[in-house]
Amino acid sequence: MDFNDSPKEAAFRKEVQEWLDANAEKRGPDDSSALSMFSERENPEMIAECKAWQRKKADAGWACITWPKDVGGRGGSLMENIIFGQEEAKYITPANIFMIGLGMAGPTIQVHGTPEQKKKWLPSMLRGDVVWCQLFSEPAAGSDLAGLRTRAVKDGDDWIVNGQKVWTSGAHYCRWGILVTRSDFDLPKHKGLTYFVVDMESPGIEVRPIKQITGGSNFNEVFFTDVRIPDENRLDRVGNGWSVSLTTLMNERMSIGGGMGIGSEMILAELQRVAEDAYVDGVPAKENPVVRQKIAEFYSRMKAMELTVNRTLSALSKGGMPGSESSIIKVTMGILLQEIAAFAMEMQGGLGAEFGEDASFSHGMWQELYLGIPAIRIAGGTDEVQRNIIGERVLGLPAEQRIDKAVPFNEIPTG
Repeated sequence: MDFNDSPKEAAFRKEVQEWLDANAEKRGPDDSSALSMFSERENPEMIAECKAWQRKKADAGWACITWPKDVGGRGGSLMENIIFGQEEAKYITPANIFMIGLGMAGPTIQVHGTPEQKKKWLPSMLRGDVVWCQLFSEPAAGSDLAGLRTRAVKDGDDWIVNGQKVWTSGAHYCRWGILVTRSDFDLPKHKGLTYFVVDMESPGIEVRPIKQITGGSNFNEVFFTDVRIPDENRLDRVGNGWSVSLTTLMNERMSIGGGMGIGSEMILAELQRVAEDAYVDGVPAKENPVVRQKIAEFYSRMKAMELTVNRTLSALSKGGMPGSESSIIKVTMGILLQEIAAFAMEMQGGLGAEFGEDASFSHGMWQELYLGIPAIRIAGGTDEVQRNIIGERVLGLPAEQRIDKAVPFNEIPTG
């Protein structure tokens, strides 16, 4: 493993730093706002700020570093994209509401879309003119995406869609969505799926925000009632929706897993601040041997995660592709962050029950983190799904038995 930038990467990092210095304000040493993983301010002003920042990056050639130049990207490497993300996190910038579009929908359209579809959707996506959402999960399917039941029926040049999606991030302010449906109930569950791009302003679409335990409503239920989608909005051929979905999921897990290692130093520094300000048994928490031992344990586990991230970065730097390390990072980092947040609140004593920006410690960051992390442990594949991936693709264990794999979907018993 090589922890250092190559000469080319070092030059690229310097160029990124110079541009950010000229266009954004650097975070102070005590600024923990970068650790807020869940924006509860999804109002028109915040969305406008995000779009303006994305346009500024697009005008300077930083919007989509890995996208090909012929669709407006920089034609750069995955490693360069990660370097830009590492440096951007050091500055005060708007929240990233474009991850689904730029990180999932865009790459999927580039692989499976027609030239006309690429021309129609990619430029506005790259510039941040519109925001995209992902319409995959369903109440009855759980972690089994291929068990979805949203129905698409061909009607002339259109498809009529009926069904329900759930946990759709940002659906209440998105213009476009990527949607996977079941177009043939007579085929096995992985064979009868068809993938679309849907206009979220289409008649028959109802978005209902879900009130979360954090107090926010980032997620939504989305209901489709006789929604018409033009056939020209279909990605790839009819019945090949599972293959298209795998492209999306691969990019989704890379986006979520790859970013989990960023900010570890800030998290540990903020935990140290709590230990300095809180008291345990009448003495500063930092002087309590049990507290010190626990912080040391968290430090070692966090460093182990950083090394796993660096293993991926080393492969990328040498021109390789990330493997299943992102699943290891995602499942272990989610659990670790929740444990750290719980311990930080425990050190706060009775004040650990406070919530919101007026909380006595860290502006309520730890409470928000503790309550919000379960959503991250579900998004992009649950802990259970990630463990299956690790078991099969990393450890080489036998694949999980799938007795319904070749059975027509309409013959699979339901509960």
